[in-house]
Amino acid sequence: MIEDYTQNPLLANIRIVLIGTSHPGNIGSVARAMKNMGLSQLVLVKPRCDFPSQEASTRASSAADILNNAQVAENLPEAIKGTGLVVGASARLRKVSWPQLDVRETADLALKTAETTEVALVFGREDSGLSNEEMDLCHYLAHIPTNPTYSSLNLGAAVQVFAYECLMATQIESVHRKGYRHKLATTEQLEGFYDHLYQALQDIEFLDPAKNARFMRRMRRLFNRSQLDVKEIDILRGILTAAQRKAIGSQGDERV
Repeated sequence: MIEDYTQNPLLANIRIVLIGTSHPGNIGSVARAMKNMGLSQLVLVKPRCDFPSQEASTRASSAADILNNAQVAENLPEAIKGTGLVVGASARLRKVSWPQLDVRETADLALKTAETTEVALVFGREDSGLSNEEMDLCHYLAHIPTNPTYSSLNLGAAVQVFAYECLMATQIESVHRKGYRHKLATTEQLEGFYDHLYQALQDIEFLDPAKNARFMRRMRRLFNRSQLDVKEIDILRGILTAAQRKAIGSQGDERV
């Protein structure tokens, strides 16, 4: 069954707030980024472009539900009403220092806070970001480190970074699965492989036990780091068996 991350109650408690957005395409891009990562609440504060708009819908692709449910607020206090944590995302650091978080710290704190109350991640205007007065309403400033020689980041991309980290901060098992894997090999299967490897290396005359006392310990460390699964064990033992057959055949040819 395909899991819809937007149904996750913690992600549902995270609100993306855009202030004074000037381009409808950026609103659409943000909606798409949110849908990709399981966020569903979008609030627009006095957008400087027409909304709703066809361009926003086009850029949103299949995230029309995010746009259709978006709220429009007159000001930031209205947009963050009912939230217990407000984080302002800023491309620039301020002379007056706000308590600061990186993106991953923001996501971790947002998910913890979302267990009991709603969270707002606030993004400013494309050209000027958030004002100091708007930052005064935020508990933290969050900054995305970028190449100092080219630090400009598109609004949709900035939201994508935060949304991605929020998704990864959840404990949804399917998010953290690193692709399809067979079951990890058991201790007994690993020991069988190591015994086979030890014997095969002698059969092909690679390993002299008298001179390589530490060699197998190094081999264990190497393969233990790999976290071999049962299929990989089968493949490796198949290779060892083929090498042994070849070695034994060659020895027989020499005796003839």
